[in-house]
Amino acid sequence: MSIWPFVRLKLRITRNGLRGRPARIAMFVLGAVTAGLLAIFGYAAFATPGLLDSARSAEVLFPFAGAALVFGWFLMPLLFFGIDDSLDPAQFALLPLARRTLLGGLAVAALIGLPALATLAATAGMVDTAARLGGPGAALAQLCGIVCGLLLCVAVSRAVTSAFATALRSRRARDLATILLAVVAASLGPAQLLLLGLLNQANWSSVELIAEVAGWTPVGAPYTVGLDVVAGRAWAVPVKLLIVLVSVGGLLWWWSRTLERAMAGAATAGSRRGSTATRSDGRGPVDQLLFRWSPRSRFGALMARETRYWWRETRRRAALITLAVAGVFLPLTSAFGSGGARGLAVVVGAIAPIGLANQFGYEGSAYATNLATGIPGRLEVHSRAAAHALFTVPLLLLVAVVTGLLAGGRPESIPAQFGTLLATYGVGLALVLPVSVRAAYALPDPTTPFALSSGGGLGKALPSLGAMVGAILGALPVLLAGGLLGPVWLWIGLPIGLAYGLAAYALGARLAGGLLDRRMPEVLAAVTAR
Repeated sequence: MSIWPFVRLKLRITRNGLRGRPARIAMFVLGAVTAGLLAIFGYAAFATPGLLDSARSAEVLFPFAGAALVFGWFLMPLLFFGIDDSLDPAQFALLPLARRTLLGGLAVAALIGLPALATLAATAGMVDTAARLGGPGAALAQLCGIVCGLLLCVAVSRAVTSAFATALRSRRARDLATILLAVVAASLGPAQLLLLGLLNQANWSSVELIAEVAGWTPVGAPYTVGLDVVAGRAWAVPVKLLIVLVSVGGLLWWWSRTLERAMAGAATAGSRRGSTATRSDGRGPVDQLLFRWSPRSRFGALMARETRYWWRETRRRAALITLAVAGVFLPLTSAFGSGGARGLAVVVGAIAPIGLANQFGYEGSAYATNLATGIPGRLEVHSRAAAHALFTVPLLLLVAVVTGLLAGGRPESIPAQFGTLLATYGVGLALVLPVSVRAAYALPDPTTPFALSSGGGLGKALPSLGAMVGAILGALPVLLAGGLLGPVWLWIGLPIGLAYGLAAYALGARLAGGLLDRRMPEVLAAVTAR
């Protein structure tokens, strides 16, 4: 069997998923545009050393950037863009397909996704630099290198997700893996800021030595072969390409050994689910659902349910951990690295509401219960936001404390900083809540950690990113007031920030509640996996 039916199948599934769904088409187009912009930016960054005729800067940039690309292909499909299971290997478990055919088809299908095309277009800037610095020979070598690098990226993403698929069937292992990966993902941004701050004081001879060593590793070798031709080391080109191809071959072998076991695990996962015994502690059903401090009303019941979901559900808990790590370490690393702890703390206030950007997607088809019981939209929105605030507001207070202690050791600035964070958080909620109704989408099954995002996840993430930017812009009056009022702001920053945030939230919640009343069936259809 040829591998091309897999390509046609993926294109057909993508086309059918967009047919008759204008919102999904819009998000896909936004994802494609964003991928194109990232490709243009990457191409420009990699082509800059050639325009500047600086081989030395290319020798530092290319290996580090190549390692970052490979590491991103390993982490991002699991942590940020989610999982595109349009060609889930488990769906082929009962078909008489040879292992080689299945591997080849899935790999080629991954290569036609937007991330792969954007990566190839971005790294083409390296070919431009190699051509300007070393002529056609260097350009040809670099072209072979970026193609091998793309194969390495796809192979590592597929091999790792398939290898851990069986382990992630276990509830405890899946929870632990999700939490650990969330911590790693949240640490990337602060670690990058800390690294940039340290590079300002670094010994560049040591940096060049590290880059040279990285150029001989599988993650950096494919992106430096053109520079070897420029430097007169043509003998290094076949050696580095061999290192990359051997690594790709090893990853494909690992993938082939784990793929069938993962597929079998997916096919038998349902049969191994045991029954769950119910326990009773003598409390009534209402008392078991509500907390002792919860209001005895529909709002209290909904808030208690959402609070338990945020604490117990793996994906929601991972989002909270990501926010916690970013909230504490982002201002901390910026203070020790490049400064600006206060400004980045405000960014944390804008990031905090993003956990609600697809709040209905966490429930999937279970949201039908809310629809059947006729819960008013405004009550639904208020209860979900209140449950989320129970976790995020204490975190924002911690961020304000950390920022105040880092900003020249001025504890008196903590209340004003907390007020600014509350204002940003309130504006973010005002933007995110309507987005959660209009741009809801179904999340993939957490028990099938296969495949790589083909660009749909990128389009789905854009409304969240837009809300984050809008939260910062919407809180500008409070930020400017803090700069203009000076010492007076230390006393009035908290009440003004709290009032501003509450007013913004009230407007956004009112809009989202009315929108939800009109679109409940559409929201259920959007979050129900097909």
